[in-house]
Amino acid sequence: MKLAVLGGGGFRVPIVYGALLRDTGAPGIREVVLHDVSRERLEAVGHVLRGLAAGHDAPPAVRVATGLDDALRGADFVFSAVRVGGLAGRVADERVALDLGLLGQETTGPGGIAFGLRTVPVAVRLAERVAAVAPRAWVINFTNPAGMITEAMRGVLGDRVIGICDSPVGLIRRAAAALGLDPARVSPDYVGLNHLGWLRGLTHQGTDVLPGLLADDDALDRVEEARVFGRDWVRTLGALPNEYLHYYYFARESVSAIDQAASTRGETLLHQQERFYAAARARPGQARETWERARGERDATYMAETRRAAGAGERDAADLAAGGYEGVALALMAALTRGEPHTMILNVRNGSAVPGLPADAVVEIPCAVDASGVRPLATRPLPGSFLGLVQQVKAVEQTAIEAALTGSARLAVAAFALHPLVGSVATARRLLDGYRARIPELAAVIP
Repeated sequence: MKLAVLGGGGFRVPIVYGALLRDTGAPGIREVVLHDVSRERLEAVGHVLRGLAAGHDAPPAVRVATGLDDALRGADFVFSAVRVGGLAGRVADERVALDLGLLGQETTGPGGIAFGLRTVPVAVRLAERVAAVAPRAWVINFTNPAGMITEAMRGVLGDRVIGICDSPVGLIRRAAAALGLDPARVSPDYVGLNHLGWLRGLTHQGTDVLPGLLADDDALDRVEEARVFGRDWVRTLGALPNEYLHYYYFARESVSAIDQAASTRGETLLHQQERFYAAARARPGQARETWERARGERDATYMAETRRAAGAGERDAADLAAGGYEGVALALMAALTRGEPHTMILNVRNGSAVPGLPADAVVEIPCAVDASGVRPLATRPLPGSFLGLVQQVKAVEQTAIEAALTGSARLAVAAFALHPLVGSVATARRLLDGYRARIPELAAVIP
């Protein structure tokens, strides 16, 4: 089978290729085609992949395609992980908001809206080319903000595009491990949107073990989310929140922690990756080792500001070693092609699975996956405090999609103003002006 990777020069592409090297099932991916707007990044990543493949008997062949249609034609799967505006755009996403005293983060709040506004038109064009030259391909979307972008691509591809994220599976893994349970043998009651969801139950052998976890101080302290949010708050919620909900429940503390740091996450990654790409191209024989060091630094500092704000300490070493979205992607591909039934948390069309949300809204919920496709599983109704937040953020996402597809500044302002972390029409206008001034790709979408 053939896998086309859009954003093939991205820093995390070797993680996906490494997972393919470990996959022994059949049929498997035998060809990986990389497509990216940057030849330099493709060159560097190519060196890393060759280093990873060394010593393997029959690694998937890798080639670079300069043309998008060439990359897509004949693909069985398309992995989309593009970053419109690059890391410089991410820096602007963060800084424009911080300058106005608001959360500066790439997927949550104003930064997520700005990222979505400039990315939606590109993602839709990519979906149109997939539909034209690889209509039987499954598109696995990891482009952020993943829920919004998956929803926009669905307008072209329908059920053939699935959004993935590693945050829910990480939360479930940590919760199960804290109780001494095998994560593969528990059933999660998880519901929400991408980067905005809650683990409300965890069934093992017919019993919900989450209440026991919430009541156990020692076990709860082994779950990073509980350390970040605090025991009292997760007990008040009666659920374990996705780590990104820290930006909502502790908004002022999050803004303060980010603002007081020497650099934003985007600035840190920009400098780190500039060093990596330059070193990998200069010393191809050491590219794999250079990438592994850079990856270790990146993983160790992931969401560090939330841990600083909560005094939660460093990330657990076992959690860092467990892997993330590459496992989700591989499991999804295996279930679709090999008839290996699997229940996974994915970003899919709601239908009637989550009461209170539009049928066409993309939600992040458990799904049954096999060779026949992906079927969202019905969820229990959300309590009002959860549902209200989900409804408001979903309305923001859908408004932003419409703004991006129509070029409407009025709707773009509405998307910013309606977000619960903005809360001001006047500030929303200043955000749009600031983003248009800093990010040419956004200014081209919302002139």
